[in-house]
Amino acid sequence: MRTIDDLDVSGKRVLVRSDLNVPLEDGAITDDGRIRASVPTIKALAERGAKVIVCAHLGRPKGEVKAEFSLAPVAARLGELLGTEVVFASDTAGPSAAAISAALGEGQVALLENLRFEAGETSKDDAERGAFADRLAALADLYVGDGFGAVHRKHASVYDVPGRLPHAAGGLITTEVAVLRRLTEDVARPYAVVLGGAKVSDKLAVIDNLLDKADRILVGGGMVFTFLKAQGHEVGKSLLEEDQLETVRSYLSRAEAKGVEFVLPVDIVAATAFSADADHDVVAADAIPADRLGLDIGPESGKLFAARLADTRTVFWNGPMGVFEMEPYSHGTRAVAQGLLDSTAFTVVGGGDSAAAVRTLGFDETGFGHISTGGGASLEYLEGKTLPGLEALED
Repeated sequence: MRTIDDLDVSGKRVLVRSDLNVPLEDGAITDDGRIRASVPTIKALAERGAKVIVCAHLGRPKGEVKAEFSLAPVAARLGELLGTEVVFASDTAGPSAAAISAALGEGQVALLENLRFEAGETSKDDAERGAFADRLAALADLYVGDGFGAVHRKHASVYDVPGRLPHAAGGLITTEVAVLRRLTEDVARPYAVVLGGAKVSDKLAVIDNLLDKADRILVGGGMVFTFLKAQGHEVGKSLLEEDQLETVRSYLSRAEAKGVEFVLPVDIVAATAFSADADHDVVAADAIPADRLGLDIGPESGKLFAARLADTRTVFWNGPMGVFEMEPYSHGTRAVAQGLLDSTAFTVVGGGDSAAAVRTLGFDETGFGHISTGGGASLEYLEGKTLPGLEALED
């Protein structure tokens, strides 16, 4: 896989596929982590005299132009971080994009409107997707893939455009791949994986694969209640995936047979309703009242998880331990984050809600080995899947 150092970019129009899929609230960016992570590659290309045309998606507008999914606020923030104006195209690969591409000077940066305003971007029809890829490729001389959070998608800007232009991987992708290799090849042990988030079904394949790689798997978040139920415990009104109980039981049995330690919470913060203002108490994990729902791991579980991380040499964390956006249910996630910081391990925060939690809860990002922008892409890599966007960048 070539890198941007292998490309002669001076005076060339370079189409950069970034991951700028940031959360917006009333048109304001609430977490600019993915934009900041995209800056180094864009800046490096501009400083080498490239005419940089950035493309990205935001949300799921499903092929329709929707104002609430416009990348205009992202263009403004990207310009602030770069310290220069970012020219914004009012369309994706139409007249505005073409005019801006033609007029762009060396070292200048432009951003195209949301790729997913075009149905061809995400189409499963090769011809429709290819036609859109042709229009995108016509805007540039070279292609740089740098949106790791999208490389698990067989989308036009990720999979098809690299086949139409000389291409290379940006710094963000090369860093992410190097980190993920450290989690899958010649891993420093003990190797612990911390999994949280809402649904166990989202993590089934990664758990299945990690049973052959990890030494410990720590489980929290909404997904833990399916594990507790699988052990025969009452979970009250907590999130539960009944159809996954047998699968979870099989994982617990396999883990025991392989000597992989499964660490589950010993206590839970159980509330009367999904609300920060609801009555809530700490209860034993095997004694959740029938009329309550678990919204966080409890304080003893936080201590337990931190203790099981203390002697590790590698940790991958994906998914919060509770509803961290509500202060009463943020302490489990805080305990895990602090446990990672206190360990001497190489620590990877697996993007998505985990990365958002780190920033929301005020942790210093530099204290972690790596904060991924990958989310679902990271999980699919750890599942052992071939990622279309990475495959397309290989020579």
